[in-house]
Amino acid sequence: MNSELIILLLVIVTALAFDFTNGFHDTGNAMATSIATGALKPKTAVTLSAILNLVGAFLSVEVALTVTNAVIKIQNKDGSPKTEFTTQHGRALLIIVMAGLIGGIIWNLLTWLLGLPSSSSHALFGGMIGAALASGAGVVWVGHGKIDGVVGKVIMPALFSPVVAGIVAAVGTFLIFRIVAGVAERFTEEGFRWGQIGTASLVSLAHGTNDAQKTMGVITLALIGYSASTPDSTGPFAWHDTHGVPLWVKFACALAIALGTYLGGWRIIRTLGKGLIEISSPQGMAAEASSATIILASSHLGFALSTTHVATGSILGSGVGKPGAKVRWNIAGRMVAAWVITLPAAALVGAVMWLVAAKIPTLAGPLVAFAILVALSGYMYWRAQQQKVDSNNVNAEWDEETHSVTPAEAKV
Repeated sequence: MNSELIILLLVIVTALAFDFTNGFHDTGNAMATSIATGALKPKTAVTLSAILNLVGAFLSVEVALTVTNAVIKIQNKDGSPKTEFTTQHGRALLIIVMAGLIGGIIWNLLTWLLGLPSSSSHALFGGMIGAALASGAGVVWVGHGKIDGVVGKVIMPALFSPVVAGIVAAVGTFLIFRIVAGVAERFTEEGFRWGQIGTASLVSLAHGTNDAQKTMGVITLALIGYSASTPDSTGPFAWHDTHGVPLWVKFACALAIALGTYLGGWRIIRTLGKGLIEISSPQGMAAEASSATIILASSHLGFALSTTHVATGSILGSGVGKPGAKVRWNIAGRMVAAWVITLPAAALVGAVMWLVAAKIPTLAGPLVAFAILVALSGYMYWRAQQQKVDSNNVNAEWDEETHSVTPAEAKV
């Protein structure tokens, strides 16, 4: 087994680990409001979300192709597509992808530990950008004559999607409460809980079509690098077509994100479901419908937007749209701060991991970088277990004094 194949296997394992963290980090985007209102029991919600994430992963490949073609420069100096890679280029691409993934995973786990619904997508892109810049490979910031590159496909959707989602959810919530004015609250809540099951399911399906594909694109990019570093390679890891995603990659990524979703990122679910607003079923349905519409439209267009930004914007919008509702803007402010620093923070980690993996000679560099990832991941998981949030206490009352994601009974 040559060193390039070992690095490729490390990249694939790391990519699927990122997909797994994406699943449990983003479960709350679909199911937090349904769990908070009691429309679905916590375990039922994450199981349903996992199944629909699995199905959604097979519905489109547009976002995967965005990751493969629109972030790292796989082109000649004149901007034309690169048709030939040297062995050195291929190995460098493998290390860039691995370092970028490590940056994304570490940021995902840190924000999960803190209960902050930050963007897994921007963590991934940040890590990849940082590693690419550190290596000197360059980044496709702006495409040629169309909406493309990091600015068009990543940054612009990040700026506009939560605002649009918030406006749509606010208008929808306002109209809902105007329409049901005078109807007994008990009937309103019960009726809209059934509606929430449908809209939350649609968000889960939409999440699969958008987020699972990002890891598909990353693994495909690694296969391109491996095939370039070993031109005579054959079998499932040999790949030379930058406009397709192998079937085994689709299956592996779909299963990884579904498993992560099933385990449930309870700390994130608690913040979205209880921390921003005290949500009612009509608000939850309006927020989920808004999120699903925007995510599905973006997946169709190949925009690698953040489902976290969309879901949070929708929940805030539902709070604004309900007369007399209380929105905890200080919690929202924390989230926005996390959003702003996600990409540069993950980029910094990605750059450092590239230096570790590329500068330490031979195979030792990637192995050291992978060991650092395992050690940091284990530490953050251990820290989370000290003040555990799970399906049993995810709906406990929010502490208005500390605004801690951890319920009081878990701090003993």
